[in-house]
Amino acid sequence: MLLFDRLQNFVSGLGTAKDKRVGNAFVFQQIDPAQLVAMHRSDWMARKVVDIIPDDMTREWREWKADEAIVEAIEKVERAPQINIQAKVNEALQLARLRGGSILVLGVDVGSPEEELVIERVGKDTLKYVHVLGRDQVSYTDINRDITSPYYGEPTMWEFTSKNGQMVRIHPSRVVKFIGAPILDKYTAPDEVWGDSVLQVVYDALQNAASSQEHTASLIPEAKTDVLYIPSLSKYLENEKTTQKLTERFTYANTMKSMFNMLLLEGDGNGAGEKWEQKTISFAQYPELLRQYLQVASGAADIPMVRFLQDAPSGLGSNGEVTLKNYYDRIGADQRNDLSPALWRFDEIAIRSATGGRDPKIYYEWAPLYSQTEKERAEVFKLNAEAARAIVGSGAGQELITREAVSKALISRIEEDGNLPGLAAAVEEYGDLEENEPTEEELAAAAATQAANSSNVTRMQQAANDAAPRTLYVSRKVINAADLIAWAKGQGFKSTLPADDLHVTIAYSRDPVDWMKVGESWAGELKVAAGGPRLMERFGEARVLLFKAAELDWRHERIKAAGASWDHPEYQSHITISYDPESPDLESIEPYQGEIILGPEIFAEVKEEWGNDITEE
Repeated sequence: MLLFDRLQNFVSGLGTAKDKRVGNAFVFQQIDPAQLVAMHRSDWMARKVVDIIPDDMTREWREWKADEAIVEAIEKVERAPQINIQAKVNEALQLARLRGGSILVLGVDVGSPEEELVIERVGKDTLKYVHVLGRDQVSYTDINRDITSPYYGEPTMWEFTSKNGQMVRIHPSRVVKFIGAPILDKYTAPDEVWGDSVLQVVYDALQNAASSQEHTASLIPEAKTDVLYIPSLSKYLENEKTTQKLTERFTYANTMKSMFNMLLLEGDGNGAGEKWEQKTISFAQYPELLRQYLQVASGAADIPMVRFLQDAPSGLGSNGEVTLKNYYDRIGADQRNDLSPALWRFDEIAIRSATGGRDPKIYYEWAPLYSQTEKERAEVFKLNAEAARAIVGSGAGQELITREAVSKALISRIEEDGNLPGLAAAVEEYGDLEENEPTEEELAAAAATQAANSSNVTRMQQAANDAAPRTLYVSRKVINAADLIAWAKGQGFKSTLPADDLHVTIAYSRDPVDWMKVGESWAGELKVAAGGPRLMERFGEARVLLFKAAELDWRHERIKAAGASWDHPEYQSHITISYDPESPDLESIEPYQGEIILGPEIFAEVKEEWGNDITEE
């Protein structure tokens, strides 16, 4: 008795010669190159499959890590019109995905094109151009079979023939190669240098999706059809004369229906005679069917629906944001694992052409593809600050790492995140922790203050046990209010709130909250750097200046987490400038761009009739 490593049932025929699946087999049929090009040029889904991933891989590009002057020199080389490497890589990746392969030809002014390029010989300003060529534009000679050669598996020489018949031979050391879909069994492939087009695998899925759309569209004209039942119809059609009269009769009937929204037919009143009915097609299930075909196509292309269709998912439990983040994480992995190694040769040449040498400390990181919201940035800012405090410890020899080291690292991270632009420059101007070490007298005074504060904290903790929750209004006064008032008067405001009334509201909770749980802000005085997003808006009768400050956003969320309420959908830091109804048109006002200095937080209970105390000057 023969045993087979699969399930068999001789009654139903499952797994035997009677099973219809026995005839199934996968067959590779390579798509004609002209068909691939036609798909990309005429079908929107095929174009998206080819273009989206290269666009995402090169959209934000990369960030060089070195001295500012060196970074500028390298980026100048990358952005040169004849090089423009970001756009050239995007084009090469798209060509590779469409046709299975492409190359970048590196024009280096060292030796001839057919000579091997020794990277160490590349000097300053020797990179002259970068050209993109598809697999159909180049050919090659034999494949390098020397396993000890760094060019093993590469052509021994690339060849390009122009339309006028001139041929140029290019050594592989001057070429960066990209492939589309890799062919793992290269030795059985007809061309082991290149890969497959990515459209090869998704071809059936794209055809099915396109066909479903075309068939659905063709049904629209048939969505409503008139059906007429005519007694003895065959007799009317026996000769041309009666057929013509019948045609003319119902042509006129259709005209009557169009003009008067009625159809006149012959009948005897008892149901005998001509009969009319209308048949309609229901499209209720077609949208879901079309979406299923599109979902299969996007899955075959390995591109999520939210990116493929630029359409946010709907329905209970949908989480397009997480899906998009996972997709961008995968793109980031492809950048590090595939694109970075492919660009190694160009990078080494570009660094030497920009600087005249190769400092091993120069490197780059791929810029993140997913942009954080203001709330996420504020949360990251808070976590970084708390982590820095935890590392430094409480002082008195308890530091895990010196304050100076943590301070410098934190300043660099904060500036990279864009939370406090200009911080490094300010530290350079006013000094860092090492340059501002306290004197012995200051340390003694601080110790006395700490002892007093400890006593006050103990009393506050005792009082907190008995403190009843109450409404809460938290604000910060504008210290440099005179600067804002001068700006407002210069913009045409006849009157503004007094300097003492200019403030920023951080919390306004009508719900009672335990003030002790709210705690205090880590910054007594807060400076919002000049510039950044600034707008003038109208909130009811108030004319306000909108601005962004990560510390205020974080503090607002922290207070809400302690139980405070907020009457608006989101928090937006702003300063009320004026309630004057004759204030100038806000579109004509240039928002205040200077520094904003805010004083310490002020806690108070909510005062519902606060509007009665408003005066302007």
